[in-house]
Amino acid sequence: MDENLRSVDLAAQELFQKASEDNIETLWDRKAALKTQCGFGEQGVCCRICNMGPCRVSPVPGKGVQRGICGATADVIASRHFARMVAGGASAHSDHGRNIAHILHMAGENGNYKVRDEKKLLEVAGRWGISTEGKSIDSLAHEVAEAALNEFGKPFGSMTLPPSVPEQRKKVWEENKIVPRAIDREVVSIMHATTMGCTADADSMINLAMRTSMTDGWGGSYIGTEFSDILFGTPVPREIEANLGVIQKNMVNIVLHGHEPSLSEMVVLASEDPEIKTLATKAGAEGINLVGICCTGNEVTMRHGVKIAGNFHQQELAVLTGAIEAVIVDVQCIFPALANLTRCFHTKFITTSPLAKITGATHIEFNEEHAYESAKSIIREAVENFKNRKQDRVQIPQYKSQGTVGYSNRAIIGQLDRVVNSYTDKPGTFKPLADCLVSGVLRGAVGVVGCNNPKVKSDYGHLEIIKRMIANDVIVVVTGCAAQAAAKAGLLSKDAATKYCGEGLRKVCELADIPPVLHMGSCVDISRILELVGEVAKILHLDMSELPVIGAAPEWMSEKAVAIGTYVVSSGLDAFLGVVPPVTGSLEVTDILTNRIENWVGGKFYFETDPVVAAEKMLARIEEKRAKVEEIALQRMNITKYDDLSPGF
Repeated sequence: MDENLRSVDLAAQELFQKASEDNIETLWDRKAALKTQCGFGEQGVCCRICNMGPCRVSPVPGKGVQRGICGATADVIASRHFARMVAGGASAHSDHGRNIAHILHMAGENGNYKVRDEKKLLEVAGRWGISTEGKSIDSLAHEVAEAALNEFGKPFGSMTLPPSVPEQRKKVWEENKIVPRAIDREVVSIMHATTMGCTADADSMINLAMRTSMTDGWGGSYIGTEFSDILFGTPVPREIEANLGVIQKNMVNIVLHGHEPSLSEMVVLASEDPEIKTLATKAGAEGINLVGICCTGNEVTMRHGVKIAGNFHQQELAVLTGAIEAVIVDVQCIFPALANLTRCFHTKFITTSPLAKITGATHIEFNEEHAYESAKSIIREAVENFKNRKQDRVQIPQYKSQGTVGYSNRAIIGQLDRVVNSYTDKPGTFKPLADCLVSGVLRGAVGVVGCNNPKVKSDYGHLEIIKRMIANDVIVVVTGCAAQAAAKAGLLSKDAATKYCGEGLRKVCELADIPPVLHMGSCVDISRILELVGEVAKILHLDMSELPVIGAAPEWMSEKAVAIGTYVVSSGLDAFLGVVPPVTGSLEVTDILTNRIENWVGGKFYFETDPVVAAEKMLARIEEKRAKVEEIALQRMNITKYDDLSPGF
């Protein structure tokens, strides 16, 4: 395959050439070796849930085999598969949240983990009705952690929802019976429902999938985000660099890859330890250079300014530079192929989690009870490996961009306070943003999230949609690998407003001192986006489905993205998927997801593989939603002219 067709990233293209010259296999080579992928699997009509099968049924009604051995149709098989993908994705995010809750429970003044944001702890305690009077910070943290852990397996009632959920949205969930009961319970229930001999109705199956997805966005991910802020600090805007050019020839280069910040936070601290610094100097290095990939990279870049080496598709390319001493991973989105690839270089591939052991890797289990010393022992492996680097094999692409990251909701409010009219409004809210949406200064907002997928040109979908949104006065928020694509392309820079934006968004960026694309964190931090949208809806006395706000995953590949898309739609927002999910073998399931589900919850899926066409549809949908915002908001807020709404802009 032509390198230019694989990625729009020039650094990636340079290393594709190196891989070809050195006869080193990458994910694109493995994709090509698969040749034609299974059509039954791609359309979601291959069932292997029981051992009477596998059963492959025809995706064409009236032609070929229409039922599996038990009688399951394409509608049943596709809906079951979709539901199981939601369960898998929700499990990954929610187990991440559970891990962080356990870390908070062990936090203490004399321990490795400490409460860094006491204000956030007090806020979260208040949301859950936990009294703070007369309690030490540590005892309160333990009580809050226990309350969160109870959300995973509570035997009665329903999951505690964040206060940012508008009442109108709660009613929609109640009417559709998708209010989640407990995080683990919904995952277990849907796995039960998809077992042979249970749910065989597509409507019911998608309804159960929606309820399960809610335990992710409004449950496990929410806990993961809030508790990470409590433990490691709520992000604030900071300047960073992104792309493979951040790797430094004379430094010990360590890639942090995965998703859970409990390990990476300690590695960051350990890298500053005088003992480790001295060890690096003795090894002949000028210092230690930490770089991030995927969501672990996002976690440490927004809290510490750790440089971004790249996103999902660049985990192999970073090793190909020949300058990486160690790739340290925790969980999720990690290529098993790294074990073979690192053998071609001096790089150590170090796994640390019992949930993600990989054959051929060096496994050093991270001990959270002795987190700092454990992190030091892991980082020591990398430092001592510097002497084994073959400098004649080093090739670091000289491409990197500057940008600003760290836009937590607190940080966004801080920027909005710069334009608050103190005579009419109180600071500390999202009202200036709501005012801009209603007045039309901003036409809408789009969250671009998710992965990379070799089925499409890497980063192209993300960047095309982002650029077309901001050119039309639609502000963009990003998380995950989409955020890293934006960072590498320079779209997180404040200068991008002048280069790419329409007049309205450019003015907002200038006055609020923000880039047009706001980096809000890792994939679990989509919970920040939900909170923001919910709060804006409450300010305008609207349901979330009535806002000109859309979600997009242009290059998704993970089950986590299916869970995300489903909870976004369940929250009343449209979700645009740039890679078609495995459901098209069922006309019924496709119709539910892209049409009928809107009648249930106010949002729906769009499957559109061309990002240019997707952007056009998104802009049209935003304008359609704007009509409701302008009519309903003006009526409910009793306002007669737009100028009254945006004194700061």
